[in-house]
Amino acid sequence: MARITLDGIGHAYTSHPRSDADYALKPLHHVWEQGMAYALLGPSGCGKTTLLNIISGLIIPSAGRLLFDDRDVTRLPTEQRNIAQVFQFPVIYDTMTVAENLAFPLRNRKMPKAAIQARVAEVAAMLELTPDLHRRARGLTADAKQKVSLGRGLVRSDVSAVLFDEPLTVIDPALKWELRSKLKAVHRALDLLMIYVTHDQTEALTFADRVVVMNDGRAVQIGTPEELFERPEHTFVGYFIGSPGMNLLPARISGNRAYIGSNEISLGAAYPTLTETTNLQIGIRPDFVTLSSTGGAEVQVRRVDDFGRKRLAHVTLGGLPLVATVPLDMPSVGTAACVNFDASHVLVYQNDIRVEGVAA
Repeated sequence: MARITLDGIGHAYTSHPRSDADYALKPLHHVWEQGMAYALLGPSGCGKTTLLNIISGLIIPSAGRLLFDDRDVTRLPTEQRNIAQVFQFPVIYDTMTVAENLAFPLRNRKMPKAAIQARVAEVAAMLELTPDLHRRARGLTADAKQKVSLGRGLVRSDVSAVLFDEPLTVIDPALKWELRSKLKAVHRALDLLMIYVTHDQTEALTFADRVVVMNDGRAVQIGTPEELFERPEHTFVGYFIGSPGMNLLPARISGNRAYIGSNEISLGAAYPTLTETTNLQIGIRPDFVTLSSTGGAEVQVRRVDDFGRKRLAHVTLGGLPLVATVPLDMPSVGTAACVNFDASHVLVYQNDIRVEGVAA
């Protein structure tokens, strides 16, 4: 088990990178602590798999150092890094039983037979594989095979880290929640450093203690699920996290007020230095914008989506698209309405980066 330090780690697939644009992974400085679960989250091509492959040893980075505790492993091959990896498609031996598959990594390290049996029984119980221990893997369902693959990655207690590369992609959606919950429970029980790559925000937010949100080769924010939802540090995070994402509206800022056209919106803080600045936006989650019949900024309603427990109205404010929550006690919605902003949840961004306000 180890702490992983990313000391300026970056990578370009070209021989002589000249600028940030040449890097598939922009230089990253961060420390990942032992016992924590991290998720690398972002769209396809954002650099998350490149980063995972650097940690696993499949790629030697163009820049920076990778440390496991205080040991520099930047140029060490995979087999010398003492890691376990679980892939998108199950990696198991069909001709072996479940027990033999789980035991395989331990037998390769010549552990005593009694210790192997005890560890296999422990991991099988965690993953609810005990009834299948003597079955050939060939006859298992896809989700059971992936549980065996997960078990092979978790069975070694001495690994520096366990890496997961979109392990639930091929699993039936109805079973994903169960496997995700099981994996989280196993993480708590084993106290391992786990790094989980996914493009699915639900997987990332429900599994990880810290989520690394990536875009265009850069880690734009590293934080808890609550921090990413409540205080996105970059407009991309606000847009990417949440369904639907954060409302982002160009605005003029004066003190503790934002102006969108002729509409004045109260802010929960003051921004005295932003009065004449360009490239400003306000951001607010749809949860904190409420539709009303009267009172507030006037909007035009384009449509209402009814999700049973919640209704969301798609409106325009000063010609700009906005998503607002429809209160339960508002039975009907016409083509014209008003919206009210919860000032404490309105954030301000300059050049896509969140600006900290001062007490109003």
